[in-house]
Amino acid sequence: MARGKQPGKTQHAPRVHRAVVTRTVDDFESAFWPDEQPVDNAVVMTMGALHEGHAALIRAARKQVGRDGRVAVTVFVNPLQFGAGEDLERYPRSLEDDVLLAEASGADVVFAPSVDEVYPNGEPQVRMAAGPMGERYEGATRPGHFDGVLTVVAKLLHITDPDFAFFGEKDAQQLAVVRRMVADLDFDVEIVGVPTVREEDGLALSSRNRYLSAEERAHALALSGALFAGRDAAARGPKAALDAASAVLDAAEGVDLDYLALIDPYDFTEAPDDFRGEAVLAVAAKAGATRLIDNVRVVVR
Repeated sequence: MARGKQPGKTQHAPRVHRAVVTRTVDDFESAFWPDEQPVDNAVVMTMGALHEGHAALIRAARKQVGRDGRVAVTVFVNPLQFGAGEDLERYPRSLEDDVLLAEASGADVVFAPSVDEVYPNGEPQVRMAAGPMGERYEGATRPGHFDGVLTVVAKLLHITDPDFAFFGEKDAQQLAVVRRMVADLDFDVEIVGVPTVREEDGLALSSRNRYLSAEERAHALALSGALFAGRDAAARGPKAALDAASAVLDAAEGVDLDYLALIDPYDFTEAPDDFRGEAVLAVAAKAGATRLIDNVRVVVR
């Protein structure tokens, strides 16, 4: 039975007042599991460069486990999910600031391992495979991306052994493939999605937003504008939703569209013309050199 999940005990361990920063698996386990008392625990997995969107995940995790539960935040830039020419070396790293935000949002422990700590034998020869769900949309643009995501998520779930793992709905396909992995392979964890956090003007928060110039940021607002237009039109069916979103993108300047799609959230296939129910309206595009993704949940009638 997993640590912290033993039946029949009623004691509660008080949460620490400061977030403990750990770099090794052994140090993490000592900090996150100081005893065998059965408190609920949660993990929020990040690649660092934390912002208010991550803070919302951490706060949701704290609310879920309660004052006496434990919340871990992982900070790890996973090389397996970056393809050739992507921004692995350029990806922002700001651990000191990340720890402060995680602590203020309710984290007990920050786990910030090195690549050698996560992959001590070099690049893993055995990896998770996302299958067909990982080959569409983001997976088509970034081959192998979701295999790398699932490999590190599986490792971190084993290391942190949580009752709950929190992921942002902004990365809708990531959330879908993680949920499917957990269901298909019987991981003993509940995956919780947290709604996308946006700026006042609608732009979805992302670590990559810092790469945008003022002009590019203004152009990027077409993504959320298109999604909101599609959401408003979804009551008239899939075609109406896509047409409304497309109209906004067609009129936009400075946006290089990758895809716009109405997606069945169960298996991340394209929703057919007669689809009814909840769907994901997703978009990916470049503003300048920065590739952005966004999505909204819509109800198609």
